[in-house]
Amino acid sequence: MYKKEFMLEAIEMSKKCLSTGKGGPFGAVIVKNGEIIGRGSNQVTLNNDPTAHAEVVAIRDACKNLNDFQLTDCEIYTSCEPCPMCLGAIYWARPAKLYYAANKDDASDAGFDDSFIYEEIDLPYDKRKIKMEQYEQEEAVKVFDSWKKLSNKVDY
Repeated sequence: MYKKEFMLEAIEMSKKCLSTGKGGPFGAVIVKNGEIIGRGSNQVTLNNDPTAHAEVVAIRDACKNLNDFQLTDCEIYTSCEPCPMCLGAIYWARPAKLYYAANKDDASDAGFDDSFIYEEIDLPYDKRKIKMEQYEQEEAVKVFDSWKKLSNKVDY
């Protein structure tokens, strides 16, 4: 169930990130059983890491604190609607719910426009800005076949 205090904490983290100059204006918290178990603010420029968005940083923190690779029964509060990369990470983490404040149009207006990624995904591989070519599929599929046969694998 939505709790304003957690959203305000995510927004406060985005403000701090902005005021310290350590990254873009984004913050996120992850909550389980009414407690914050993970925090993240944008650290892209601080760490020279294009994947260090607030949501991804918060997911990493929460998973470390839970000692688990999934966010079962958790809720994510984020200062802005997640970009495609963060949304993918959120789906992989499998939280129960996501709440966001600003939307992708608000982010675009501030200079954070992710629409080109959505457009690229719909294009055939040969029409994308980053060219993609496939080689050695058969060899790679052999590894997947071995994975499928493992009896001690951890599904995720």
